[in-house]
Amino acid sequence: MTTSETAPQSTPAGRDRAWDPGAEIAVDHSSPMPLYFQIASQMEAAIDSGALPPGTRLDNEVQLARRLGLSRPTVRQAIQTLVDKGLVVRKRGVGSQVVHNRVKRSLELSSLYDDLAAIDQQPTTRVLANVVEPAPASVARALDVAEKSQVWRLERVRFARSEPIARMCNHLPADLIPLPADDVLEDKGLYQLLRGAGVRLHAARQTIGARAATRAESELLEEAEGAPLLTMERTSYNAEGRVVEYGTHLYRASRYSFDFSLRGSG
Repeated sequence: MTTSETAPQSTPAGRDRAWDPGAEIAVDHSSPMPLYFQIASQMEAAIDSGALPPGTRLDNEVQLARRLGLSRPTVRQAIQTLVDKGLVVRKRGVGSQVVHNRVKRSLELSSLYDDLAAIDQQPTTRVLANVVEPAPASVARALDVAEKSQVWRLERVRFARSEPIARMCNHLPADLIPLPADDVLEDKGLYQLLRGAGVRLHAARQTIGARAATRAESELLEEAEGAPLLTMERTSYNAEGRVVEYGTHLYRASRYSFDFSLRGSG
């Protein structure tokens, strides 16, 4: 099985180009699928593929309805669907504009910071906590250390192009590497720091889920309270089988999705 997450692709050259919906969108009036959903689905696919890159301005509802030969309410509902998913924003004096596509990255032992930097998403980090403290029971079990052993707790919010993407909490054995300063953590991903200290990640066990955002989480991630969040819990090991990291991460569902490729057993 191969698995991939979803991260933004950058195509700055297309930021201000016009997009021709009449040539790109095919509407099937005989389909049982609602017309607004057909439009929204095809536009979402264009955003995910990069055909509609961040910054692309869309026709206003009247123009779009005329080009597609549809009613204005149908087009309005399609655009609102994209707005609700966080893919399009309405701006006064500008109209509707693509703000981003979902974040896609392979589920490898890599850091979100490194992956965003590799596709020119200008990652930045806000450090919320960077401390050594006694391990609570749940963290001690995950790291396979004695309860109240000293562990390093690192909490951060990760941004892509100044927009919050994820809230990450990582626990590591306190003796793994020297405690980095906050400004170092703002400029580098955790796994990059581990590699620089000679720590090599060999394997990981990972669980993915979903839940609603609390008020505090919604404020950190700039989502509505109760908005869906993707959860990821990861335990990473070195080649000797030692647990070197235990992470619990939250991702904005409007910016993240997971793709799974499955193979049959027969």
